[in-house]
Amino acid sequence: MVIVITGIVAAMVAVFIRRPIDAYMDTARRAALADIADTAARFIARDVQRALPNSARSGNPAFLEFVPVVAAGRYRRDAGISSSDEPLDFGGPGKTFDVLGPAIDIPANASLVVYNLGIPGADVYETNSKVRRPATPGTNLDKVTFSGDPLAWTQDSPGRHFQIVVAPVSYVCDFATGTLWRYSGYAFQENQPLSVADLNGLGAARAPLATRLSACNFTYGPGPLQQNGLVSMSLSFSQDGETVTLLHQVNIDNVP
Repeated sequence: MVIVITGIVAAMVAVFIRRPIDAYMDTARRAALADIADTAARFIARDVQRALPNSARSGNPAFLEFVPVVAAGRYRRDAGISSSDEPLDFGGPGKTFDVLGPAIDIPANASLVVYNLGIPGADVYETNSKVRRPATPGTNLDKVTFSGDPLAWTQDSPGRHFQIVVAPVSYVCDFATGTLWRYSGYAFQENQPLSVADLNGLGAARAPLATRLSACNFTYGPGPLQQNGLVSMSLSFSQDGETVTLLHQVNIDNVP
């Protein structure tokens, strides 16, 4: 009799506590998904803010590509009063110029970019780009040395700006595995790689940024005066019937 009564009481208690437990589990699951989405969006935002002006592109809602800037400064354009002054001469054979401002560090396999406009003839992604040259690596440099044809630069930067960049980066929504990937370390491509197979074929390194991805949408649009751009992202993550979607926008400086 005691066992029967205990079983009845336990069943009654279970009815009353089931809903609070289910609600707690649902809340915890939504919180975990929201944390995944927020962490991924913030990571991408910080990364994209380093984008070379006019290098962001998204030819497919599941793919976002840009060129990261690792150092930047202003170059000497005109000859100074010292014989050691070295201007960036767009009409001469010189391949070294003075950095005006703080010294910079140039990592291995980096490139020098001057006045990338993201249009044909002035596009960092072009195979024979007229705005990109291999840069000689070094630390605490007050002069930059580059290789390639110094006479083929497209044009002078109005602000005398230059950027040191590394290989492109792509964020990819892989719905086959439910993974948000970050690809890096692959060669510049005139046409944006728009498949996982293409990026894997380029020998790109990849790292998972988030799992449980169920939907995503990357869009990029330049500002009306071409001085800025806007990357918009929508990331959805799902688990056990619960879905959390986060919308995030990032402004990019497009002044080259």
